[in-house]
Amino acid sequence: MQTSFNLSLQSDLGLELRANVLSCYALAEQYYLKSFQRPEVLLNLRGRSAGIAELQKNRLRFNAVLLQENKDTFLKEVVPHEVAHLLAWALYGRGIRPHGIEWQQIMQQVFQLTPSRTHRFDVKRSAKMNYVYTCACEGKKHTLTLKRHNWIMGGRRYICLHCKSHLYFLTLDTSLSKV
Repeated sequence: MQTSFNLSLQSDLGLELRANVLSCYALAEQYYLKSFQRPEVLLNLRGRSAGIAELQKNRLRFNAVLLQENKDTFLKEVVPHEVAHLLAWALYGRGIRPHGIEWQQIMQQVFQLTPSRTHRFDVKRSAKMNYVYTCACEGKKHTLTLKRHNWIMGGRRYICLHCKSHLYFLTLDTSLSKV
């Protein structure tokens, strides 16, 4: 079955996404007894990320492919996750860590969710990740995007979150480029 990923905020799912964002803000306002400026909401994020909160722009960007493929979990977990970033910024300002205690408290107390830094969605259809890297873990491979590969080629260093060793380029996997 071929699925179209030309999702707009005017589609039924796009409207549901916006309503979910507004619902998260209503919960926060009820909890904190204060109002918050509503963010701009976009469905233009690509790649492996499900969502991004652009703090200084008061903007939320979401991945339409991952939204369509994982609607229920996306609306229940990703939207509050990103809204919590904007709320933490509005409440506590610059000096906080992205997934620090302030963000975690908002996730737990306002949204009644267990804080999690990352999603577990299958990203094969949303990202062309074809630069394979390795680390000190036995048999472990890390697949990176062209953007991150180029950053590494420019001198940036990435480490494995498990073994803490630097990632080293292994191979280009062209089989993933046609997903």
